[in-house]
Amino acid sequence: MNKRDAKNDNVILFPGLEKRLLEKGLDYLKQRKYRDAIQYLEQALEHNPDNSDIYVGLVLANYESGNAEQAKEVAVEMLQGGLGDYIQVIDLYLMILVQMNQYDEVVSTIEALLEEREVPADKLEHFTRMLEFGKKMQNGSGGKEASLSLEKESEELGFSLFDYEDPKEQVMVAARLAKENIRPYIEEIRKYVASEEGHPFQKTMLLNILREQEYAEELDVRKFGWKSSFIPAKLPDIKDYIAMNEVTKLLSDQIENDDPVLYENILSLIERNFFLVYPFMLPEKQAEAWASAYHFIANEYYGFEDQLESFAEIYNCSVEVAEEALSFIRMLEEISYPII
Repeated sequence: MNKRDAKNDNVILFPGLEKRLLEKGLDYLKQRKYRDAIQYLEQALEHNPDNSDIYVGLVLANYESGNAEQAKEVAVEMLQGGLGDYIQVIDLYLMILVQMNQYDEVVSTIEALLEEREVPADKLEHFTRMLEFGKKMQNGSGGKEASLSLEKESEELGFSLFDYEDPKEQVMVAARLAKENIRPYIEEIRKYVASEEGHPFQKTMLLNILREQEYAEELDVRKFGWKSSFIPAKLPDIKDYIAMNEVTKLLSDQIENDDPVLYENILSLIERNFFLVYPFMLPEKQAEAWASAYHFIANEYYGFEDQLESFAEIYNCSVEVAEEALSFIRMLEEISYPII
């Protein structure tokens, strides 16, 4: 694939179309609908063949769908085109090589990287350890033994989720853990999801992996000042969790038929926000306030200047409570956009 050869006569018919395609593709990626994610991300790439975020999404979507060869091809194109943060792209590339058991290439890539002497000081130890791991695996047999070796290696290296602060690195770590038995890492995950410092996006991904692997032990979770205990195996699927909230129903009843495009944009915003909030529920009996706040902020994104009071009146709620919901939504958007 070489999207950089896309036709120059493409015309963006709607303002913000590229961003919308990217957001939709990443939403599908979060929902594990990888075929749909790839379709939207490739459309976005046709409009902007130099957007590194689109490339990263394509790498992850292909990787997660099992198409490691295509993921590798996209990563190589990023490296050759100088797209994105070089060190982060190298990390993506190495993740793919490990998945494909191409340890000779892992070793040669890291050795060349170290010879360039451009590795940041805080990453030097990381790549040195990966090089040692790659050399050990060159003599391994792959399969189950490789997985066990990876677990052992992680223990020896003092694996810590708190070391990964960059959103793209967090996604890569979650992608790796999703393909393994997560239980050897459970104590580290327990510490992370129970901490005040851990990122809510990463916590959601980890909880979802535990749910999928039917982990049935109770663990504490902290997000946004909230604290509660959950059993991952009993948590709802993220898609069901988003769909069953009363806010979406209120908005659907109010605007879906009259303005389906606006409704789709609000729904995308809700999905992005609720992914961060999961598995906590919004305060009870405040659905009307949240609906009015989401309706207001979507209108604001379109450039309209209607006051929040008018939306509070539509949904028959207190303006003060709607303002609180709006402040919370703005805070969630500040957290979620760096990941996108």
